[in-house]
Amino acid sequence: MGAGSPPGKYISAIYRHLQILITAQLQPFRIGSGQYIFLLTIAKKEGISQKALSEELLIDKTTTAKAIKKLEAEGYVQRETNPADNRYHLLYLTELGREVLPKVAAVLHDISRKSRVGIDEEEYEFMLSLLKKMLYNMSEQVRQREKKL
Repeated sequence: MGAGSPPGKYISAIYRHLQILITAQLQPFRIGSGQYIFLLTIAKKEGISQKALSEELLIDKTTTAKAIKKLEAEGYVQRETNPADNRYHLLYLTELGREVLPKVAAVLHDISRKSRVGIDEEEYEFMLSLLKKMLYNMSEQVRQREKKL
């Protein structure tokens, strides 16, 4: 594959493989590959609203709602009514959520470490910067398209 190869092919394959590994290793905690990112973000920003969580992760509101519902059912996350506006809920980790957090982080660290074999820190940081630029470019294209609709 040369310079003309679409990066989406590789990004998609990497994503699929990561999801398989993450799903398998998080299975004992009943956390799916689609939920761990919500758990980690809530841990960093306790009291975040569901809407802000969606925006932070660039994930649609419906997907966010489903993930939160699952994490809530497992006892990892709880919703509390926003005292400033009782139409909205703020998200917090439960005690169980705090207990599972280091285990989830350890799984993700292990997978990340294995994915970086043969890639030095400078290469890794450069790759991330390029991926962020690509994401920005594609996000702008989507926003422009949505403005036209």
